[in-house]
Amino acid sequence: MSQVPNSDLKSNVDAYQEEILYKVSRTFALTIPQLPAVLRRIVGNAYLLCRIADTIEDEVALTREQKRGFHNQFTSVVAGREEAEKFTSAIYPLLSERTLAAERELVRSTPLVVSLTHQFSKEQRIVIERCLNIMCQGMPEFQYHTGLGGLKDMRQLDRYCYYVAGVVGEMLTDLFCTYSPEIKKHRTSLMPLSISFGQGLQMTNILKDVWEDRANEVCWLPYELFLKEECDLYTLTSGRYNKGFDIGLERMIAIAHTHLRNALAYTLLIPSQEVGIRRFCLWAIGFAVLSLRKLRNTPGFASGQQVKISRRSVKIVMVMVNAAVHNDVILKLLFRWSVHGLPSGSLDPDWAPWEIMDISSRD
Repeated sequence: MSQVPNSDLKSNVDAYQEEILYKVSRTFALTIPQLPAVLRRIVGNAYLLCRIADTIEDEVALTREQKRGFHNQFTSVVAGREEAEKFTSAIYPLLSERTLAAERELVRSTPLVVSLTHQFSKEQRIVIERCLNIMCQGMPEFQYHTGLGGLKDMRQLDRYCYYVAGVVGEMLTDLFCTYSPEIKKHRTSLMPLSISFGQGLQMTNILKDVWEDRANEVCWLPYELFLKEECDLYTLTSGRYNKGFDIGLERMIAIAHTHLRNALAYTLLIPSQEVGIRRFCLWAIGFAVLSLRKLRNTPGFASGQQVKISRRSVKIVMVMVNAAVHNDVILKLLFRWSVHGLPSGSLDPDWAPWEIMDISSRD
């Protein structure tokens, strides 16, 4: 199989982005097109770059050392210091059948994806490169901590969520700021909320995928939180009732719910005339809230498929958001109605974004 994208794809990189985006993420294939045209192109490209980094991290056939090497090579490719073709020639033959065909295709098409990245402004490229550098340096840290016992505690989960999602929230915020001077005025307030936004979405995905992850001998749940409820993650088995697991899951849903409240606060700082950006955020929040409701209302679920929200629910979220997107009061009421019945709480007092990530200052 050729390791370079075919000529007709090369002639239309935008069409390829749209096509591959739908294959690797139907959710983002829905939300990204809501953005203004300029942002749609950049955010779509940035998401695909992050997905390539994720694919390297998730590839079971690669050793830890190989993953670290390919992550370093990939960030060099994005920064223009190495040739993309050299990267794909090295990694593509090593990808296993356990990696989805669409993700293998995306990795093979790195030269095409990066060719668009290099068309962006210097400011935009710096934002994207920062995100990928942090992501690719941070994710390998957890290669040494993954297993059926999960992560050590909530603080370690916070760090993991930052490296795979919070930093993406920061990147999106800075891209929004390069697009809109009005949004840039709120950057200081938006940044910590963007990390919380990302964590809310990531925690929802972790809870949905808990059994599929365990089938791959991976767990992202905080061991100490569940152990306090007399649930040992090392011995956890699907299909067998475990009261401690249900209580721990309830606490996790409450934490994710709190982060999604911050996500709403983030969105309401976006000027109401920026309808596309608001839709992008609000649809993601709505899908996540419905997923948390499905998780809570499906005790004993044994697969992500059992807690997947329906297409009808997706359409309802889209219609309701679109009708209320300009009105902050109605959006708050909709959120309050949608989270009714979900457990709630407050974040741990130690949850301080810059401290969690060992970042004492920002640019």
